[in-house]
Amino acid sequence: MSSKEVILEHELIYKKIQMDEEMKFIVDSAEERMLLALQHLNKEMLNIRAGKANPIMLSGVKVDYYGTPTPISQVANINSPDGRTLSVQPWEKSMLMEIEKAILVANLGFNPMNNGESIIINIPVLTEERRKELVKLAKAEVENAKISIRTSRKDANTEIKNSEASEDLQKNFEIDVQNITDQYISKADETFSLKEKEILTV
Repeated sequence: MSSKEVILEHELIYKKIQMDEEMKFIVDSAEERMLLALQHLNKEMLNIRAGKANPIMLSGVKVDYYGTPTPISQVANINSPDGRTLSVQPWEKSMLMEIEKAILVANLGFNPMNNGESIIINIPVLTEERRKELVKLAKAEVENAKISIRTSRKDANTEIKNSEASEDLQKNFEIDVQNITDQYISKADETFSLKEKEILTV
């Protein structure tokens, strides 16, 4: 083999490695976006309360702590002694009134009771109608996540098609993208099944 042929062969190998790396980057980027869609979905699911007492229910509450809006978890201990009750124990007794006010202002449908030591919240039992509404809400969130996942697939496939890779290589990477998409769609469905069960369990 002449030196010219050797150089040519090296160039071809180098080009193939570059092309592989470019394709892998497209696939990895798509998977990263799908993961973000799933993480966002999980966060939204936490906000759909299933009627069982959970400290997360108060995660959006901000308390006026010496003039600064502060997450309630940074000024008090929140516990769930049973499935129907939340107990909020402030680290400073003087914060009791502020915490009570913040829970009411957050408009979560809770009626906090201040016993002078801590704040007790009785979680109302969900009606069947409300449960059905929450399942619908969860379903809508899952559909939004699936749209994001499929959009990531579409964007990745467009990038693959627009690349200079051979048709065979393009097809292989499109299959990879589809497999990853299927995995994330399946995870989104699993998330919904778990949430639905949680909502409907009385």
